Amino acid sequence: MTIRSWTTSSLMRHFPSTPARPARGLQLEAALDERVSFQVAVRQEDGDPQHVGVQVEAPHGYQARVRRVGYVPVRHHNTPVVPGDTDGEGLIPGYVPDVLYEEDRVLLPAGETHAFWITLTPDSTATSGLRTVPVLVTPDNGRARRHDVGLQVHDTRVQSRRGFPVTQWFYNDALLDYYQCTAFDERYWSILPAYFRNMAAHGQDTVYTPVFTPPLDGVKRPSQLLRVQRTEDGRYCFDWTDVERYVKLAQDCGLTHFEWTHFFTQWGARDAIRVYRDQGADEHLLWAPDTAATSAIYREFMGRFLPELHRFLTRNSLLERSFFHVSDEPHGDEHRSNYTAARAVLRELAPWMRTMDALTDIDYGRQQLTDMPIPSIRTALDFVAEGIPSWCYYCCNPRGRFVQRLLDTPLPKIRMNGWLFYRWPFKGFLHWGYNYWYRSQTREMIDPFAEQDGLKWPGWAYGDPFMVYPGPEGPLDSVRWEVFADSLQDYALLQTLQVAGDDNILSPLKSFEDFPRTEAWIRKTRSALLARAAASG
Repeated sequence: MTIRSWTTSSLMRHFPSTPARPARGLQLEAALDERVSFQVAVRQEDGDPQHVGVQVEAPHGYQARVRRVGYVPVRHHNTPVVPGDTDGEGLIPGYVPDVLYEEDRVLLPAGETHAFWITLTPDSTATSGLRTVPVLVTPDNGRARRHDVGLQVHDTRVQSRRGFPVTQWFYNDALLDYYQCTAFDERYWSILPAYFRNMAAHGQDTVYTPVFTPPLDGVKRPSQLLRVQRTEDGRYCFDWTDVERYVKLAQDCGLTHFEWTHFFTQWGARDAIRVYRDQGADEHLLWAPDTAATSAIYREFMGRFLPELHRFLTRNSLLERSFFHVSDEPHGDEHRSNYTAARAVLRELAPWMRTMDALTDIDYGRQQLTDMPIPSIRTALDFVAEGIPSWCYYCCNPRGRFVQRLLDTPLPKIRMNGWLFYRWPFKGFLHWGYNYWYRSQTREMIDPFAEQDGLKWPGWAYGDPFMVYPGPEGPLDSVRWEVFADSLQDYALLQTLQVAGDDNILSPLKSFEDFPRTEAWIRKTRSALLARAAASG
């Protein structure tokens, strides 16, 4: 019944069958205001199950948070499987460590490894120097074990990231359905802040704002913040109360930018979006769902709505901090004419509006069909090569050697996201799945603790639809979300030190599929950056 325990970095997954490792010392480095994470793993080979607890003594100027790493079942590897560049080889199908529970104890069976995720967050009183972080592992039976983790804090402060917005689509309908709320009751408003704070704490600064129900991923449950009524004489009346409440709450929670609902349907801008009477409780549409994007009735509505939107944004000082869309992922000649016509409607009715869309076809960028293209990382460097300013994104694909953050993406590879975003002059990052807890393209909720692919593998990848799990009163983080946030922290360090994109320190980053993907490279390069900061004062 001997308990084995050991410390590791945050860049290693501990599977149930992970063997015990020697309890060697762990050394960490950070700037003054960087948060730091590491893990404590425990295992016993035989005997009855027993509880094991973990306590951490935070050094002066830090808060320590201990969470248990929970397992989720993953039925298949994501395709294509690249040997040596895929985590969990030989262990998937099986249980994968991902969800983080607010627990500092585990009932440890024989023959299983479990881990705890420790996060050290500095406050304004943190000082530089070498610190020792004592970690105490206490089983019900047997003696407690202590591990000392070294933390070298450098006298360097990292500035907040700037000029690189990060957005991941937030599905308000998922909150309404999971927490069994009515749009938009006080239960909804009481849960929402926890999700907003979670985004901000992980480096996301932009939130999708459903002034209308998003025309994304199937016909969704109405989640329209704007109350809309049509008068007897055919005019429209708008009540912005809930929109304003949503925006102000997001700002109070640390979010700074707002991404507004796509104004035309997904994949080609063929139709007008679904706009509901009032907020859609009875799902009464103001026009038929197949109403053309450039139809007279929709043009009339947009002609009333867009000036109201402009006044709302101006009144709340949001115009320069807002992002607008035409249609998601148009591609090829079959979508070009519809997209061009829809963009022309917005240009005519709202000449003040600048648009951006996920579109990978570089011809769309060459023809300037949108003001800010957002290409997939598969073609994003082609946009850079042709001098077309752009954001970048990935969604379901590309996989294989490309950077990703899936349930079988090695954690050091996830940590490289921020480095790759910084390496080239991208203007922002977009991802579609912060909390998509549905069967693909339906209103049918899945159990995210049991299914992580929208029930559409291999087309959808395990880990792509969401980064957080629904907790009792707010989100539960994932290991992937924590590591991605650390990668954005790396971006901020590079930006603070004004590292040039063509600096030799970044020369190993050749493309989104050709880059270093080891913990050793990350540790070595961060150490070099922190040393460079010290040398420059």
